[in-house]
Amino acid sequence: MTAQPILSVRNLSVRFRLRGGRHVAAVNDASFDLAAGECLALVGESGCGKSVLASALLGLLPGNAQTAGSAVVDGTDLLAADERTLARTVRGRRVALVPQSPAAHLTPVRTVRAHLEETVRALTPTPRRERQAAARSAAARAAFPAGRLDAHPHELSGGQAQRAATALALIGDAPLLLADEPTTGLDRDLVARTADELRRHADDGRALLMITHDLVAAERIADRVAVMYAGRIVEISPAPRFFAPQGPRHPYAHALLASLPDRDFTPIPGMPPNLGALPAGCAFAPRCPRATDACDALPRPADGVACHHPLAAPGTGTPSGG
Repeated sequence: MTAQPILSVRNLSVRFRLRGGRHVAAVNDASFDLAAGECLALVGESGCGKSVLASALLGLLPGNAQTAGSAVVDGTDLLAADERTLARTVRGRRVALVPQSPAAHLTPVRTVRAHLEETVRALTPTPRRERQAAARSAAARAAFPAGRLDAHPHELSGGQAQRAATALALIGDAPLLLADEPTTGLDRDLVARTADELRRHADDGRALLMITHDLVAAERIADRVAVMYAGRIVEISPAPRFFAPQGPRHPYAHALLASLPDRDFTPIPGMPPNLGALPAGCAFAPRCPRATDACDALPRPADGVACHHPLAAPGTGTPSGG
């Protein structure tokens, strides 16, 4: 029997209401499962909805947001849960977050050590006499320098703040870890170390959703890759296939990977669409060399790809759609 996924997302959508009756469709019909021991990397250009999706899972959206669909962790629908449930039983305990802007999540008047010890006290049964050692251990897991534990947030570099936030997220050993751009501001050695520590979190039987622009880090630790464009997941692929020489099958995903310096280093032409005025059909069509009149209709996912004209599947000579 297949084990129950740690996270099951179905048709998750997020819209922001604006003045004048307008709205922004930030996430549209996202669906995926995330199993124990698995890392799913969610990638895409800035503004495509990745971080909004993570915020929706933790109930951290602003008041003008409307959500639909479901996102279930351990029997709790995160989208339907009230603030009391999220605050007392979900955040940090069942779902932990490495935030995209860590400095904004740290209390300005408290040192990093105080943040860590308070989190150890709140999320673990560690006796008081052992909390200092537990805080130092958490810092070491995230490669946070021991000599900076008594620094306040404003005294930290961007990379140090990132590592402090990672250490805080790892303390509770939550079954699901959401890491939103966890390698931002880090040099390449620390990127590798941070990515490996996040991977160990998954290898210990938990799940990791890593939202990232860093495809090198994603290739290092991800089991699967989900590609988001204009609020929609357009491809979900096993990481070995995604990063293989043939690459992904969706034209956008293929172009995203080809834009890397160690690939073709070819930028994607054009600009992403306005999320407040999305077309009825494929949002990537204006930038896509494979677009036809068929793309005026919204493509539905088939074999992990939402595209009317996907590239050839591995091991075949012709596209599987058309």
